[in-house]
Amino acid sequence: MVEGSQFDTLILGIGNVLWADEGFGVRCVEAMNATYAFPDNVRVMDGGTQGLYLLPYVEAARRLVIFDAVDYGLEPGTLKLVENAEVPKFMGAKKMSLHQTGFQEVLACADLVDHLPEEMVLIGVQPEELEDYGGSLRPRIKARIPEVLEIAVERLVGWGIPVVARGTGETMRTESGILDIQRYEMERPTEEQACRLGDIRFLATGV
Repeated sequence: MVEGSQFDTLILGIGNVLWADEGFGVRCVEAMNATYAFPDNVRVMDGGTQGLYLLPYVEAARRLVIFDAVDYGLEPGTLKLVENAEVPKFMGAKKMSLHQTGFQEVLACADLVDHLPEEMVLIGVQPEELEDYGGSLRPRIKARIPEVLEIAVERLVGWGIPVVARGTGETMRTESGILDIQRYEMERPTEEQACRLGDIRFLATGV
């Protein structure tokens, strides 16, 4: 159990924003937190690539919504909703990214001690590009975020959780640094300027 936790519903974004569409889950949870307000029993969390560090949060949750980029073998941009016992199968279906096997292990560990959430929903997108270090979401992947949020809100309301849209003046920015998606995309060098092995913004120079 997470010390001092009062939540029973966890909305979790998984992924790495530095690898193009791999960051889909994190961008979804950022958008979710910026767009909607939730009661105190709901925790909205950027899980990044933390793997087993997420176990206490998963064990504390009775209901779990996961956003992620998942290789379903479908057309890029395709959304797919997977529920309950089927979720771990898709989280580790292919070792296409650094975080997926780690989160499959999180679910396996929670199951081992009989602390899996009673309800689990994975809302995933088929990625288009993963091998672009420093790149952002591809346009057709980014375009699916509003639909993903609608699906998540519908499920949360179905669970009896009140979801309130934030007013214009109270929109919450979840990332104010260089990884803010607007700044991240705006400041990226052009293809002609960028190192094709990575983004020059993240390459260390000198010792």
